[in-house]
Amino acid sequence: MMSEKKSNGVRSGWKAYALVGDRKDPSTWLLPHHRNTGAVDCTKGGGEETIDWNLVDIAVAMLSRAGYGGLRVKAQPHEKLAAASHLAGHYRRAGKPLPNALAVLV
Repeated sequence: MMSEKKSNGVRSGWKAYALVGDRKDPSTWLLPHHRNTGAVDCTKGGGEETIDWNLVDIAVAMLSRAGYGGLRVKAQPHEKLAAASHLAGHYRRAGKPLPNALAVLV
């Protein structure tokens, strides 16, 4: 059985998150940004149709110096850079400009 985590009222697997410490431990999954990831693997460029751009904006803010409502993601610098790179990939595939807070990280 795949591990799942409930975020914003939706149960999702680790593939819905930009930062995943341990795929078997949902408590390590941070920065949700997909609505449903049952069969897609966005780590391989798929799942663009499941992107929730409001959640992406929040994830980007959580990685920024200012944070989201003052809250910042707690992770190692290399983990933050990997998450920023992941999110930047979604912007690029969608043909959207990178937000400044993300552009300075990647």
